[in-house]
Amino acid sequence: MSRTLGRSGIKVSDIGFGCWAIGGPFTLGGRPDGWGEVDDAQSSAAVSRALELGITFFDTADVYGAGHSERVLGQALAGRREDAVIATKFGYTFDAGSRTVTGEDASPDYIRRACRASLRRLGTDWIDLYQLHLGDLPPARAEEAAATLEELADQGLIRAYGWSTDDPARAALFACGAHSAAVQHELNVLADAPAMLAACQEHDLASICRSPLAMGLLTGKYTAAARLPADDVRATQPWVPYFDAGRPAPAWLARLEAVRDVLAGGGRSLAQGALGWLLARSPRTVPIPGIRTASQAAQNAGALSAGPLPPADMAEIGRLLSAGADGRPTP
Repeated sequence: MSRTLGRSGIKVSDIGFGCWAIGGPFTLGGRPDGWGEVDDAQSSAAVSRALELGITFFDTADVYGAGHSERVLGQALAGRREDAVIATKFGYTFDAGSRTVTGEDASPDYIRRACRASLRRLGTDWIDLYQLHLGDLPPARAEEAAATLEELADQGLIRAYGWSTDDPARAALFACGAHSAAVQHELNVLADAPAMLAACQEHDLASICRSPLAMGLLTGKYTAAARLPADDVRATQPWVPYFDAGRPAPAWLARLEAVRDVLAGGGRSLAQGALGWLLARSPRTVPIPGIRTASQAAQNAGALSAGPLPPADMAEIGRLLSAGADGRPTP
């Protein structure tokens, strides 16, 4: 099964492979912004297993692990580049030696340099989907960035581009470009985004679903007593919505419990049900769950064969989560 990235014509697997976690440790604002230590051999095995099971879309960023995620992905795909669709991102500056995020830059000159650096780390001649990583970049600067991305597309360095943002107006602004194909935004069964999906429909964009498993909460392995390690982004960064000081946030756990049985019905795992919800939510959605191991790749690939949730399950989940006006816990 495959989906198309907006108007680009690029075909990808219904479910992708999020590569943030395989980048290993790095810091943002003096706090860990990765998912802890990684084993590169294990990461490579996960990429290989995903490909074997039909997952062809791999989403990374230059800043993940300060370049390490791109290098690991490139090495894992060596000799199999034609089998994969690679998405990466730009916009954050970083020091690779200290693995530290140092700032932001979306100027035309920086975009050109960042693109070539990503190509080198990935070991490829082209990037399939190149995404602006700065979600709140002012519109005037975003228009300048889009013009530069069109130049890169004309040069054959990228095939299409998009913006990682949760703002539908910004997604619409970027959609004006001939090679604009996607918006990456937060979307999962606990946190719907109807306005963004409407923008994707109106402007013929793919919806690349960030946090499709609510940063791990929808795997079901975290209880109220769980505490994440200090080197995990979910334990350190204040902007993480689903965890509070390294513990699952009670309001989000309550929403999960409300729909657990429906998601895990029909022989699906909880995570497979959550991915199935996304596949049923819109024909434009492409969830990119984070994967670190071959077993996680196999679990997520199981959602490909299980397919979208049936309409009756979608309706029941909607009923169960209908208490909040926007479908999310209130502060």
